[in-house]
Amino acid sequence: MKKFLALLLALVMVLSLAACGGGSSSGSSEPAAEEDKTTDASDPDSIEDSVTASDNTYEVAFITDVGQLKDKSFNQGTYDGVKLYAAANGKDYKYYQPANGDQATDDDRVKAMQDAVDGGAEIIVAAGFMQETAMMSVAAANPDVKFVFIDCDHPVSDANGAVLDNVAAISFQEEQSGYLAGYAVVKEGYTQLGFAGGGGGTNPACCRYGYGYVQGAAAAADEMGVDVTINYTWQYGDTFSASPELQTMISGWYENGTEIVFSCGGSIFQSITAAAAENDGDVIGVDVDQSFESDTVVTSALKGLTAATTWAIGKFYNDEWADIGGVNTIRGINDDSVGLPTATWSLENFSVDEYNTLVSSLKDGTLKVDNSVLAGGDIVQAATDHVTINYVG
Repeated sequence: MKKFLALLLALVMVLSLAACGGGSSSGSSEPAAEEDKTTDASDPDSIEDSVTASDNTYEVAFITDVGQLKDKSFNQGTYDGVKLYAAANGKDYKYYQPANGDQATDDDRVKAMQDAVDGGAEIIVAAGFMQETAMMSVAAANPDVKFVFIDCDHPVSDANGAVLDNVAAISFQEEQSGYLAGYAVVKEGYTQLGFAGGGGGTNPACCRYGYGYVQGAAAAADEMGVDVTINYTWQYGDTFSASPELQTMISGWYENGTEIVFSCGGSIFQSITAAAAENDGDVIGVDVDQSFESDTVVTSALKGLTAATTWAIGKFYNDEWADIGGVNTIRGINDDSVGLPTATWSLENFSVDEYNTLVSSLKDGTLKVDNSVLAGGDIVQAATDHVTINYVG
C-alpha cells in the first residue's frame, strides 16, 4: 500500500507540473515508434529504457552523468522524466552514456552529446554538473537544438562568455531537503549521525544537501537539548560509485556507534546500505524515494528530478522555451520540488503534522536555510553547542 501511495503521489506531482507548462504537446500527432513505449505512461519502470525508432532518429535524448543509468538515484530519476514525457507524447527517445564510465572525460561527453544531435535530437537532457564544458561546446555549435541541464545552478555561456539561449539550467534547493531530513531524524531520536557525499566536496548539489542536513540536525538538537555527533565525509565518493573502501569505512562508523547515515551520491548508496545491513544500521536516501531499494532506508531527501525534467521538456514542446532558455531556474520547497516522502518513511516519533508545520515555515520564509557551503564542502561552521562534527574532506 505504501508503494502504491508513493507512486500515486509521484504521478500527481508530474501531472500537476506538466499542467503548469501549458497545453498538450505540439507535434504530438507524429507517429510513435513501432515498439510499444506506452505500456503505462504513469510508471517509468514499465517504460522501456531503449526504443527502436523506425527511421533510426530520436527526438528526445538523455546524456547520463557518471555512474549507472539505473542508479536508483540521480541518473534514473532524471531519465524517468524523459521516458514519462516521451511515452505520453509519442516521442522517440534514447539515452547516451559517455565512454569510459566513471573515468569519462569532457571529450567523451562531447561525443555523446554530438551523437545525440546527429541522431536527430531536438531536445537533449543532460544530468550532472560535470557536463558543463562539453555542453558549452556542443550547444554553441548546435544553436537549433535545445538542452536541459539538470543540476546546473547558473546560466551556461559559450567560450566567449555569451549566454547560450538554447540551454535551460535547472537547479534545486537541496539544502531545504537536507534540512528536513536532518531535523526529522534527530526528532525521531537519532543522535549519532553520518553523512557520506559524492563528488569529493566539489559537487554543489551534494554540498547543499549535506550542509542543510547538518543545519536541520542542529536545529532539532538545540530545540531538544540533546547532544548530537555527526561523522561527515567526502572520502571514496569522488566517482559516485560503490566501492569496498567506502563500505568498510561506513561499517566502521556503524560499529563505533553511528546510527544513521545520509547517503548522498548516486551508486555509493549500494556500499552504504550494505554496511548498514551488516551492522543493523539505518540510512537516509537521496534524490528519489530509495525505501524501495533497501529495508535500511528510513526516509529520503528528495528533489523533483522527474517532474522538473518533464516540465522543462514540456516548455519546449509548448513553445515556451523563452521562459527557461538562457537562465537558471531554481526549484525548491515553494515548487513542491524538495521534501521527504511521508507516505513511505518509517519514522515513528516525528509526525507528518510536525513535518507539514516545518514545511510551512520554509514556504512562508519564517525558516531560511543557508546554502553558502565553504570551499571543498566543509561545513564546520554549522556546529553548535549541541552538535559536534567530525569532518573528513
